[in-house]
Amino acid sequence: MSRFINKIVLIVILSFFVAKKEVVAQMVYPDAGSWNTFNIDYKINKKITGLFTQECRIKENFTRLNLFYTNLGLEYKINDFFKAALVYRFIEKYQDDNSFSFRHRLMLDLTLKKKFEKISLSYRQRIQAEERDIYSSEIGKLPEWYSRNKFAIKYDTEKRYTPYAAIELRYQLRNPREWQSDNTWHRNRYSFGVDYKLNKKSTFGIYYLIQREYNVALPQNQYILGLEYSLSL
Repeated sequence: MSRFINKIVLIVILSFFVAKKEVVAQMVYPDAGSWNTFNIDYKINKKITGLFTQECRIKENFTRLNLFYTNLGLEYKINDFFKAALVYRFIEKYQDDNSFSFRHRLMLDLTLKKKFEKISLSYRQRIQAEERDIYSSEIGKLPEWYSRNKFAIKYDTEKRYTPYAAIELRYQLRNPREWQSDNTWHRNRYSFGVDYKLNKKSTFGIYYLIQREYNVALPQNQYILGLEYSLSL
């Protein structure tokens, strides 16, 4: 058990320092906002679960709409420690001219999870490709590619609430609009929160997330208050 925990901790530390090594001196713009999420998980059978998510994000110190997105996907449980999911996301991102930018994202998630008594550790590798404004941009059909690595730890209190903390590191593989940042780490997320089990099927969650950007043209630090409601059917 201790060897597994040590490996996870070592991966997190090394990933953090690799990301920090890429940081350059830039003016950073702070912002605060909220992410509000509704999830439905529908268990089709013992191995396959249908996934649905609807989220609304607010930015500019809680005063302006940022985006809406909808997720549709399937998750396959390979065994008690490993699962895979394929998810499509439709994004409506609000623009400064009061129009919407329409984006399509495909995500492949591979997740490892292991529980040691009251502590659960997990690692998720996500590969995502996204196209935007397909019919209104000369490069709209050229996808953006990212690799996202998320490490999380949860503590089972054996009560209704479950505290957790997580770190996510995003690596830009290819972006035709921000090609200067290709093959670099350019965004970290740090979060901590609590899930509260309302009943056997529903859970309410609240979390605080800090997002830091670097190696991009206009880096921004975001401070997010998140609210989640999840329903398992």
